[in-house]
Amino acid sequence: MVKVGIVALGKYLPPKKMTNFDLEKIVDTSDEWIMARTGIKERRISALEEKTSDIAVKAALDALRNSSLKAEDIEAIFVATVTPDSNFPSVACLVQKAIGAKKAFAYDISAACSGFLYAMTTAKQFIATGMVKNALVIAADRFTTIIDWKDRNTCVLFGDGGGACVLAPVKEGGILSDYLISDGECASLMGVVPDKVRTPFDPSVDAAKLPYVVMNGQELFKKAVPGMAEAVDIAAEKAGIPLDQIKCVVPHQANDRIIASVAKRAGIDKEKFFINIDKYGNISAASVVVALCEAVETGRIKKGDRVGLVVFGAGLVAAANIVEWSY
Repeated sequence: MVKVGIVALGKYLPPKKMTNFDLEKIVDTSDEWIMARTGIKERRISALEEKTSDIAVKAALDALRNSSLKAEDIEAIFVATVTPDSNFPSVACLVQKAIGAKKAFAYDISAACSGFLYAMTTAKQFIATGMVKNALVIAADRFTTIIDWKDRNTCVLFGDGGGACVLAPVKEGGILSDYLISDGECASLMGVVPDKVRTPFDPSVDAAKLPYVVMNGQELFKKAVPGMAEAVDIAAEKAGIPLDQIKCVVPHQANDRIIASVAKRAGIDKEKFFINIDKYGNISAASVVVALCEAVETGRIKKGDRVGLVVFGAGLVAAANIVEWSY
Protein backbone atom coordinates (compact mmCIF):
# COMPACT_ATOMS: atom_id res chain seq x y z
CA MET A 1 0.00 0.00 0.00
CA VAL A 2 1.65 3.21 -1.16
CA LYS A 3 1.23 6.58 0.52
CA VAL A 4 -1.26 8.79 -1.32
CA GLY A 5 -1.41 12.56 -1.11
CA ILE A 6 -2.86 15.66 -2.68
CA VAL A 7 -0.24 16.96 -5.13
CA ALA A 8 -2.21 19.82 -6.71
CA LEU A 9 -5.40 21.83 -6.15
CA GLY A 10 -7.60 24.03 -8.30
CA LYS A 11 -10.92 25.86 -8.18
CA TYR A 12 -13.45 27.77 -10.22
CA LEU A 13 -16.04 30.25 -8.96
CA PRO A 14 -18.51 31.87 -11.36
CA PRO A 15 -17.79 35.61 -11.61
CA LYS A 16 -21.35 36.77 -10.83
CA LYS A 17 -21.83 37.71 -7.17
CA MET A 18 -25.14 37.91 -5.32
CA THR A 19 -24.86 39.90 -2.12
CA ASN A 20 -27.22 39.90 0.84
CA PHE A 21 -28.43 43.30 -0.32
CA ASP A 22 -29.36 41.78 -3.68
CA LEU A 23 -31.38 39.12 -1.85
CA GLU A 24 -33.25 41.80 0.08
CA LYS A 25 -34.83 42.81 -3.23
CA ILE A 26 -36.30 39.37 -3.99
CA VAL A 27 -37.15 37.81 -0.62
CA ASP A 28 -38.13 38.96 2.87
CA THR A 29 -34.69 39.06 4.48
CA SER A 30 -31.87 41.47 5.37
CA ASP A 31 -28.09 41.56 5.42
CA GLU A 32 -28.19 41.76 9.22
CA TRP A 33 -30.48 38.71 9.49
CA ILE A 34 -28.35 36.60 7.13
CA MET A 35 -25.02 37.58 8.68
CA ALA A 36 -26.22 36.93 12.23
CA ARG A 37 -27.49 33.45 11.40
CA THR A 38 -25.02 32.23 8.79
CA GLY A 39 -21.94 34.44 8.42
CA ILE A 40 -22.57 34.73 4.68
CA LYS A 41 -22.11 38.08 2.90
CA GLU A 42 -22.30 36.97 -0.73
CA ARG A 43 -22.39 33.91 -2.95
CA ARG A 44 -21.56 33.10 -6.59
CA ILE A 45 -24.25 32.41 -9.19
CA SER A 46 -23.50 30.49 -12.37
CA ALA A 47 -24.46 31.92 -15.75
CA LEU A 48 -27.68 30.68 -17.35
CA GLU A 49 -25.79 28.78 -20.06
CA GLU A 50 -23.21 27.38 -17.61
CA LYS A 51 -23.55 23.70 -16.76
CA THR A 52 -22.16 21.75 -13.82
CA SER A 53 -19.80 20.01 -16.24
CA ASP A 54 -18.47 23.43 -17.34
CA ILE A 55 -17.70 24.31 -13.72
CA ALA A 56 -16.08 20.91 -13.16
CA VAL A 57 -13.91 21.24 -16.27
CA LYS A 58 -12.63 24.68 -15.25
CA ALA A 59 -11.78 23.49 -11.75
CA ALA A 60 -10.08 20.38 -13.16
CA LEU A 61 -7.97 22.38 -15.62
CA ASP A 62 -6.89 24.72 -12.82
CA ALA A 63 -5.73 21.74 -10.74
CA LEU A 64 -3.87 20.25 -13.71
CA ARG A 65 -2.11 23.59 -14.34
CA ASN A 66 -0.88 23.43 -10.76
CA SER A 67 0.40 19.86 -11.17
CA SER A 68 3.18 18.14 -13.10
CA LEU A 69 0.62 15.98 -14.93
CA LYS A 70 -1.20 16.50 -18.20
CA ALA A 71 -4.76 15.45 -18.87
CA GLU A 72 -3.58 12.46 -20.92
CA ASP A 73 -1.67 11.20 -17.85
CA ILE A 74 -4.80 10.99 -15.65
CA GLU A 75 -6.02 7.43 -15.04
CA ALA A 76 -9.23 8.01 -13.04
CA ILE A 77 -11.75 10.83 -12.70
CA PHE A 78 -14.27 11.12 -9.89
CA VAL A 79 -16.83 13.94 -9.75
CA ALA A 80 -18.84 14.64 -6.61
CA THR A 81 -22.09 16.39 -7.51
CA VAL A 82 -25.81 16.40 -6.81
CA THR A 83 -26.64 18.73 -9.70
CA PRO A 84 -25.41 16.83 -12.78
CA ASP A 85 -26.16 18.11 -16.27
CA SER A 86 -28.45 15.11 -16.75
CA ASN A 87 -29.22 11.76 -15.16
CA PHE A 88 -26.62 10.32 -17.52
CA PRO A 89 -24.05 10.53 -18.99
CA SER A 90 -22.10 11.31 -15.85
CA VAL A 91 -20.43 14.67 -15.34
CA ALA A 92 -17.15 12.75 -14.94
CA CYS A 93 -17.42 11.37 -18.47
CA LEU A 94 -18.16 14.85 -19.82
CA VAL A 95 -15.06 16.14 -18.03
CA GLN A 96 -12.99 13.29 -19.45
CA LYS A 97 -14.03 14.23 -22.97
CA ALA A 98 -13.56 17.98 -22.46
CA ILE A 99 -10.03 17.77 -21.06
CA GLY A 100 -8.85 14.87 -23.24
CA ALA A 101 -8.12 12.38 -20.45
CA LYS A 102 -8.39 9.39 -22.79
CA LYS A 103 -6.72 6.89 -20.42
CA ALA A 104 -9.06 7.57 -17.50
CA PHE A 105 -12.14 5.73 -16.32
CA ALA A 106 -14.71 8.14 -14.90
CA TYR A 107 -17.84 8.20 -12.77
CA ASP A 108 -19.85 10.44 -10.43
CA ILE A 109 -20.32 10.13 -6.68
CA SER A 110 -23.43 11.44 -4.92
CA ALA A 111 -22.93 12.28 -1.25
CA ALA A 112 -24.34 15.83 -1.10
CA CYS A 113 -22.11 18.26 0.82
CA SER A 114 -19.80 15.42 1.90
CA GLY A 115 -19.20 14.39 -1.69
CA PHE A 116 -15.63 15.60 -2.11
CA LEU A 117 -14.24 13.64 0.84
CA TYR A 118 -16.23 10.56 -0.20
CA ALA A 119 -14.77 10.86 -3.71
CA MET A 120 -11.24 11.55 -2.47
CA THR A 121 -11.35 8.58 -0.10
CA THR A 122 -12.60 6.36 -2.92
CA ALA A 123 -9.87 7.56 -5.28
CA LYS A 124 -7.21 7.02 -2.64
CA GLN A 125 -8.02 3.31 -2.47
CA PHE A 126 -7.48 2.84 -6.21
CA ILE A 127 -4.04 4.43 -6.00
CA ALA A 128 -2.99 2.80 -2.72
CA THR A 129 -3.74 -0.67 -4.07
CA GLY A 130 -1.92 -0.01 -7.34
CA MET A 131 -4.88 -0.13 -9.70
CA VAL A 132 -4.13 3.39 -10.94
CA LYS A 133 -1.15 5.73 -10.60
CA ASN A 134 -3.15 8.92 -10.09
CA ALA A 135 -6.65 10.37 -9.97
CA LEU A 136 -8.43 13.64 -10.59
CA VAL A 137 -11.06 14.31 -7.93
CA ILE A 138 -13.57 17.10 -8.59
CA ALA A 139 -16.52 18.57 -6.71
CA ALA A 140 -18.91 20.81 -8.62
CA ASP A 141 -22.46 21.99 -8.08
CA ARG A 142 -24.96 24.53 -9.37
CA PHE A 143 -26.94 24.39 -6.16
CA THR A 144 -28.78 27.61 -6.94
CA THR A 145 -30.69 25.73 -9.68
CA ILE A 146 -32.47 23.56 -7.10
CA ILE A 147 -33.33 26.34 -4.66
CA ASP A 148 -36.76 27.87 -4.11
CA TRP A 149 -35.92 31.57 -4.29
CA LYS A 150 -39.07 32.39 -2.33
CA ASP A 151 -37.86 30.39 0.66
CA ARG A 152 -35.62 32.66 2.73
CA ASN A 153 -34.51 29.78 4.93
CA THR A 154 -32.68 28.10 2.04
CA CYS A 155 -32.07 30.63 -0.74
CA VAL A 156 -29.72 32.74 1.41
CA LEU A 157 -27.41 29.79 2.11
CA PHE A 158 -26.19 28.38 -1.18
CA GLY A 159 -23.96 29.28 -4.10
CA ASP A 160 -22.31 27.69 -7.13
CA GLY A 161 -18.73 26.63 -7.80
CA GLY A 162 -16.22 23.85 -8.11
CA GLY A 163 -12.89 22.62 -6.83
CA ALA A 164 -10.51 19.83 -7.75
CA CYS A 165 -7.40 18.00 -6.64
CA VAL A 166 -4.89 15.63 -8.16
CA LEU A 167 -4.04 12.57 -6.05
CA ALA A 168 -0.82 10.62 -6.54
CA PRO A 169 1.73 8.59 -4.56
CA VAL A 170 3.90 10.68 -2.23
CA LYS A 171 7.11 9.86 -0.37
CA GLU A 172 6.22 11.81 2.77
CA GLY A 173 2.95 12.65 4.52
CA GLY A 174 -0.18 12.35 2.43
CA ILE A 175 -3.63 11.22 3.55
CA LEU A 176 -3.04 9.67 6.97
CA SER A 177 -6.56 8.54 7.78
CA ASP A 178 -10.11 8.37 6.47
CA TYR A 179 -13.47 8.19 8.19
CA LEU A 180 -16.87 7.90 6.51
CA ILE A 181 -20.26 7.44 8.15
CA SER A 182 -23.89 7.57 7.04
CA ASP A 183 -27.25 7.71 8.81
CA GLY A 184 -30.11 7.04 6.41
CA GLU A 185 -32.57 7.15 9.32
CA CYS A 186 -32.35 10.95 9.08
CA ALA A 187 -32.63 11.16 5.29
CA SER A 188 -35.85 13.19 5.49
CA LEU A 189 -34.11 16.17 7.12
CA MET A 190 -32.92 17.49 3.77
CA GLY A 191 -33.62 16.48 0.21
CA VAL A 192 -34.88 17.27 -3.26
CA VAL A 193 -37.88 14.99 -3.64
CA PRO A 194 -40.75 15.37 -6.17
CA ASP A 195 -44.26 15.48 -4.79
CA LYS A 196 -45.31 12.64 -7.07
CA VAL A 197 -43.52 9.79 -8.78
CA ARG A 198 -42.91 10.53 -12.44
CA THR A 199 -44.84 8.10 -14.63
CA PRO A 200 -45.94 8.25 -18.28
CA PHE A 201 -49.10 6.32 -17.45
CA ASP A 202 -50.63 8.94 -15.13
CA PRO A 203 -51.81 12.00 -17.11
CA SER A 204 -52.49 13.90 -13.87
CA VAL A 205 -48.77 14.08 -13.02
CA ASP A 206 -47.03 17.21 -14.22
CA ALA A 207 -43.60 15.85 -15.13
CA ALA A 208 -42.29 19.38 -15.75
CA LYS A 209 -42.73 20.44 -12.13
CA LEU A 210 -39.28 20.91 -10.58
CA PRO A 211 -38.67 19.80 -7.00
CA TYR A 212 -36.62 22.12 -4.76
CA VAL A 213 -34.47 21.66 -1.70
CA VAL A 214 -36.49 21.08 1.46
CA MET A 215 -34.55 21.38 4.69
CA ASN A 216 -35.19 21.08 8.42
CA GLY A 217 -32.46 23.47 9.48
CA GLN A 218 -32.81 23.17 13.24
CA GLU A 219 -32.66 19.39 13.25
CA LEU A 220 -29.76 19.38 10.79
CA PHE A 221 -27.85 21.73 13.10
CA LYS A 222 -28.36 19.30 15.98
CA LYS A 223 -26.96 16.46 13.87
CA ALA A 224 -24.19 18.36 12.08
CA VAL A 225 -22.35 19.65 15.16
CA PRO A 226 -21.81 16.34 17.00
CA GLY A 227 -21.42 14.51 13.69
CA MET A 228 -18.55 16.69 12.49
CA ALA A 229 -16.89 16.91 15.91
CA GLU A 230 -16.96 13.13 16.27
CA ALA A 231 -15.73 12.58 12.71
CA VAL A 232 -12.60 14.72 13.09
CA ASP A 233 -11.88 13.16 16.49
CA ILE A 234 -12.14 9.61 15.10
CA ALA A 235 -10.03 10.48 12.04
CA ALA A 236 -7.32 11.96 14.28
CA GLU A 237 -7.37 8.86 16.48
CA LYS A 238 -7.05 6.61 13.41
CA ALA A 239 -4.08 8.70 12.27
CA GLY A 240 -2.50 8.45 15.72
CA ILE A 241 -2.37 12.22 16.05
CA PRO A 242 -3.58 14.29 19.04
CA LEU A 243 -6.04 17.00 18.03
CA ASP A 244 -3.65 19.70 19.26
CA GLN A 245 -1.16 18.67 16.54
CA ILE A 246 -3.60 19.66 13.81
CA LYS A 247 -2.41 23.01 12.44
CA CYS A 248 -5.51 23.79 10.38
CA VAL A 249 -9.05 22.43 10.15
CA VAL A 250 -10.87 22.92 6.85
CA PRO A 251 -14.58 22.27 7.47
CA HIS A 252 -17.60 22.17 5.21
CA GLN A 253 -18.71 25.79 4.84
CA ALA A 254 -22.39 25.42 5.73
CA ASN A 255 -22.94 27.93 8.49
CA ASP A 256 -20.53 29.93 10.66
CA ARG A 257 -22.51 29.04 13.79
CA ILE A 258 -22.14 25.33 12.99
CA ILE A 259 -18.38 25.76 12.56
CA ALA A 260 -18.10 27.62 15.87
CA SER A 261 -20.09 24.93 17.65
CA VAL A 262 -18.00 22.14 16.10
CA ALA A 263 -14.81 23.86 17.25
CA LYS A 264 -16.14 24.18 20.79
CA ARG A 265 -17.42 20.61 20.97
CA ALA A 266 -14.20 19.15 19.53
CA GLY A 267 -12.06 21.29 21.83
CA ILE A 268 -10.18 22.91 18.94
CA ASP A 269 -9.51 26.66 18.87
CA LYS A 270 -11.76 28.22 16.23
CA GLU A 271 -8.75 30.23 15.03
CA LYS A 272 -7.44 26.97 13.57
CA PHE A 273 -10.50 26.66 11.32
CA PHE A 274 -10.19 28.08 7.81
CA ILE A 275 -13.43 29.87 6.94
CA ASN A 276 -14.45 31.47 3.65
CA ILE A 277 -18.23 31.08 3.90
CA ASP A 278 -18.62 34.87 3.89
CA LYS A 279 -17.52 34.99 0.22
CA TYR A 280 -19.19 31.93 -1.26
CA GLY A 281 -21.91 30.60 1.03
CA ASN A 282 -22.48 26.85 0.96
CA ILE A 283 -21.32 25.44 -2.38
CA SER A 284 -22.18 21.87 -1.44
CA ALA A 285 -19.45 19.29 -2.11
CA ALA A 286 -17.14 21.98 -3.50
CA SER A 287 -17.08 23.96 -0.24
CA VAL A 288 -14.31 22.00 1.46
CA VAL A 289 -12.01 21.72 -1.56
CA VAL A 290 -12.38 25.40 -2.51
CA ALA A 291 -11.59 26.34 1.11
CA LEU A 292 -8.63 23.94 1.13
CA CYS A 293 -7.32 25.48 -2.09
CA GLU A 294 -7.54 28.99 -0.62
CA ALA A 295 -5.95 27.90 2.66
CA VAL A 296 -2.91 26.66 0.71
CA GLU A 297 -2.84 29.73 -1.57
CA THR A 298 -2.85 32.10 1.41
CA GLY A 299 -0.16 30.22 3.33
CA ARG A 300 -2.41 28.93 6.10
CA ILE A 301 -1.28 25.43 5.17
CA LYS A 302 2.39 24.66 4.54
CA LYS A 303 4.44 21.54 3.82
CA GLY A 304 4.49 19.20 6.80
CA ASP A 305 1.36 20.64 8.45
CA ARG A 306 -1.23 18.20 9.73
CA VAL A 307 -4.62 19.24 8.36
CA GLY A 308 -8.11 18.09 9.31
CA LEU A 309 -10.81 17.98 6.65
CA VAL A 310 -14.35 17.47 7.95
CA VAL A 311 -17.74 17.58 6.26
CA PHE A 312 -21.42 16.87 6.81
CA GLY A 313 -24.29 16.62 4.37
CA ALA A 314 -27.75 15.42 3.50
CA GLY A 315 -28.21 11.68 3.60
CA LEU A 316 -27.13 12.04 6.35
CA VAL A 317 -23.44 11.62 5.52
CA ALA A 318 -20.29 12.79 7.27
CA ALA A 319 -16.58 12.32 6.65
CA ALA A 320 -13.17 13.39 7.87
CA ASN A 321 -9.59 12.98 6.71
CA ILE A 322 -6.30 13.82 8.34
CA VAL A 323 -3.68 14.92 5.83
CA GLU A 324 -0.01 15.69 6.29
CA TRP A 325 0.67 18.30 3.64
CA SER A 326 3.16 17.15 1.01
CA TYR A 327 4.09 20.39 -0.77
